[in-house]
Amino acid sequence: MEKADTILTNAIVLTMDGSYHIYNPGALAIRDANILAVGLQDDIEKAYTTDEILDCGGKVLMPGLINTHTHVPMTLLRGLADDLRLDVWLMGYMMPVERQFVTPEFVKLGTKIACAEFIRTGVTCFNDMYYFEDAVAEATAEVGLRALVTQTVMKFPAPDASSYEVSLALCEDLIKKWKNHPLIVPGLAPHAVYTTTPEILSSIARMAQEYDVPVHFHVAETESEVSNLRMEQGIPVIPYVRRFGLLDTKMIAAHCVWVDEGEVRSMQHANVGIAHNPSSNLKLASGIAPIKRMLDLNCNVGIGTDGPASNNDLDMIEEMRLASMIAKVSTSDPTALPARQVLAMATSMGAKAIHMGDKIGSLVPGKRADLILIDLSPIHNQPHFRRDPNGIYAQIIYAAKATDVTDVMVNGQWLMTNRVLTTIDEAQLIATASEMAHQIDEFLKNREESVLSKLVAIGGASEEESFEVQAKVSVADLEPVIAALARPDVEIVRLRHYHEYDTYFSFKDPGQGRLRYREDEFLGVDGRVESVRSRLTLIGETNSERSGNASEIFLSRSRYLAPAVHSLRFYNEYFKPERSLEIEKNRLRYLIRFQGIEFFVNLDTIQKPFSGKFVEIKSRTWSRQDADNKTKLMQDLLIFLGLEPSAMVTEDYVHMVEHLLGS
Repeated sequence: MEKADTILTNAIVLTMDGSYHIYNPGALAIRDANILAVGLQDDIEKAYTTDEILDCGGKVLMPGLINTHTHVPMTLLRGLADDLRLDVWLMGYMMPVERQFVTPEFVKLGTKIACAEFIRTGVTCFNDMYYFEDAVAEATAEVGLRALVTQTVMKFPAPDASSYEVSLALCEDLIKKWKNHPLIVPGLAPHAVYTTTPEILSSIARMAQEYDVPVHFHVAETESEVSNLRMEQGIPVIPYVRRFGLLDTKMIAAHCVWVDEGEVRSMQHANVGIAHNPSSNLKLASGIAPIKRMLDLNCNVGIGTDGPASNNDLDMIEEMRLASMIAKVSTSDPTALPARQVLAMATSMGAKAIHMGDKIGSLVPGKRADLILIDLSPIHNQPHFRRDPNGIYAQIIYAAKATDVTDVMVNGQWLMTNRVLTTIDEAQLIATASEMAHQIDEFLKNREESVLSKLVAIGGASEEESFEVQAKVSVADLEPVIAALARPDVEIVRLRHYHEYDTYFSFKDPGQGRLRYREDEFLGVDGRVESVRSRLTLIGETNSERSGNASEIFLSRSRYLAPAVHSLRFYNEYFKPERSLEIEKNRLRYLIRFQGIEFFVNLDTIQKPFSGKFVEIKSRTWSRQDADNKTKLMQDLLIFLGLEPSAMVTEDYVHMVEHLLGS
């Protein structure tokens, strides 16, 4: 008889092999962290001997579940910002908090919390994408779980990298350190099409091929991602990434909600693994991926939870059930994604999807001893019908709960026995996580109270203290002013024609100032739009000083400027203004020299709501004396243009429109 290290007996063995063999009563023999044999109990006991026999008590013995897409350190951000659109959630909350708090220590803590949850829910392997993935690998190895750890690369600065070049260097270091580890497989994670560049994608493809490691990539998660790429590049996501060689790598495509059939076929031909994330896709309203069609076309599709900040748990049994349900309702076919197929997606097929099918995913001799025991005796699993041999799969998918997982083994080591974790101190993790949550709460509380802080948090804001003299006069006709500006006494330095769309956000506290979202259309001589520019300006309250003449006004206000890289809807949801006001105007903007001094002269027609025509003269200044001099000269300019200084309007356009609408 051949010697085994351990033999598990008296189990319902679901092998999840190519033929879906079930052994009842079944047994499994283990030696040196590998499966030595699996079969009927009588056959195993006759062929193998051991010093350690474990009676499974009639429980289900099956491969451990494989989470094919997640971001495990985000357990520490679970519940932080819910019921938001993806862009608001990601850019407005997750990334600002990550920039502030994510460190190797943060990552290790979040990873260990995730590992505890994984073990309790029967997960033995996960595919991760985050920052400081070396810390993810260290924490996971300490616990004893198996993982594919992929280092994030983006065009933006990240918590662990000031540039994508630094991220690529971290990728290479990760690969060299963990390449041959028994539990950890390193890989590369270009975040998504919209957060990377052609240079990044090409570099990733070259490195992946050089070191033979997987590439983990968000693909076609949202409709806007796909439509924006089609608008910019004229092609869908998969043909786009093919340009850079990603389909020649061991690619894992997460989400794939908005792929077309041609893209699905391309992924199948390239052996791309697909990670289906039903909970996250529903919670963020990203859509429902065409999983049944992918399976019909023989794609390797696994199941992932996504990160615990967008799910908000790591429960793969719940995820399997949901995957089956939404496939049925989205196809109007109750036979879509039957229980056995869904369980395969979470085990054998999931292993193939992350390019580890030769090592894990099924109970087959030679593969690693990654397995779990599920107790189907609780009342919610009763009764048991055995007429249909596939009934056991349905029982697990449609009735079982994560709490039914009693024992977990990875690489021949028990990580949980009789529902007790053997490698993790849960109480200590909970206490440390609670303190971290308190710190994040305080950070967000302070930020939420300040519009400026929120503007700075999403990046790109710069402070500019603006001092200017300003005069504004209402006119019936702009043509006489245009004629005056053409006289030799005025030097026209520059003339631009704009169509401006302004949205002003006002807040409960007037001291926060107003946030203006401006979209400038630059018009050519033929009146056609040549280019568009969007900007954000946080305008503080105006402080005004007047000299003896009421028409002499020295204005000062704080301004914070930022490029508007997101949609107006994003900013409305992110800043949550008390009210908003839209103003549309046509503007001829002259930069002139008058008596040797530069002035901006804006000829404005307020078109929406129609409020009249105005001549607005401005000049930047930095001292009281300079302001006084420019104020006097501005009065001369007003007279030169045929305007009456005493008829000046002192209100900003937004105040004028508010009063108009209020009346």
